[in-house]
Amino acid sequence: MSKRILIISPSWIGDCVMTQPMLRRLHELHPNCTIDVFAPKWSQAVYQRMPEVQHILDNPFGHGALQLRERWRVGRELGKRGYDQVIVLPGSIKSAIIAVATGIKQRTGYVGESRYLLLNDIRKLDKTALPLMVDRYTALAHENQAAFNGKSSRPHFTIQAADQAAALAKHDLQQDKPIVAFCTGAEYGSAKRWLPEHFATTAQYYAQQGYQIWLFGSQKDFEIAEQVNQLSGCLCVNLCGKTSLAEAIDLLACAELVVCNDSGLMHVAAAVGCKLVAVYGSSSPDHTPPLSDKAKIATLNLDCSPCFKRECPMGHTDCLRQLQPEKVIVLAGE
Repeated sequence: MSKRILIISPSWIGDCVMTQPMLRRLHELHPNCTIDVFAPKWSQAVYQRMPEVQHILDNPFGHGALQLRERWRVGRELGKRGYDQVIVLPGSIKSAIIAVATGIKQRTGYVGESRYLLLNDIRKLDKTALPLMVDRYTALAHENQAAFNGKSSRPHFTIQAADQAAALAKHDLQQDKPIVAFCTGAEYGSAKRWLPEHFATTAQYYAQQGYQIWLFGSQKDFEIAEQVNQLSGCLCVNLCGKTSLAEAIDLLACAELVVCNDSGLMHVAAAVGCKLVAVYGSSSPDHTPPLSDKAKIATLNLDCSPCFKRECPMGHTDCLRQLQPEKVIVLAGE
């Protein structure tokens, strides 16, 4: 009888992308297993493009919502589906409460918020041994960390041509000229966002080379993207807030090059196989790099970075301000 596994997914888009190598490893270790993922609506498009996933189940709880009684009720419903194992990827007590409510025999995850009484296959994370987030996830597919070989595969999404064509038609986009995509936002904060004027200068360069420039992001990114568009001389198509995540994934796959901040869409761009240049300011590629052989990292490695702050504590954001468009363009051409 094949093993049935439930995954309680992370909330952040980039983290969801990085779970695919773990799902692939589970299939290698347990041939013919079935894997269902319990994920919030905003991230489900990511899992829809992973062939390793059988069913996507709706996680109705938003960021920070406690709702303990409701979590217990949802967990009990999940438990009726007959799983052999649940793997809890978030480190919160809230996610572990859902897991214990399922009654599933094997409940796997890291200690996190002191979850000893909730998870019975509990792991202590050695951050030094596993600096990469993707490896931390993949290690949970194994019986223990010692059994993990220290190597994860790369995320790789399956893009359906019909879905891609529908997204192009809906947003009146053409592929008659090559496409460069910019992901100008970063949910974490301004210390991770390359300057709009730098994006604009880069847009002008690629427009002169005969490229279209498409701007991707959420509604929160619209104003920054529009600033990029205006500074470039209106050379860009601003899609921020106009596409669903599913459409953004399929449209990013059309691009020959993606220039992006350290963000969820950076990981999406890597997973759809785009050539990309990832700009790093306050964060570091040592923990969550773009997982692709086609990716280049643009960073200055200043003494004050990475600081891992949302806003520059020194008020100048030199790690991004001094990172000139020429550096990104040169990296893209390598």
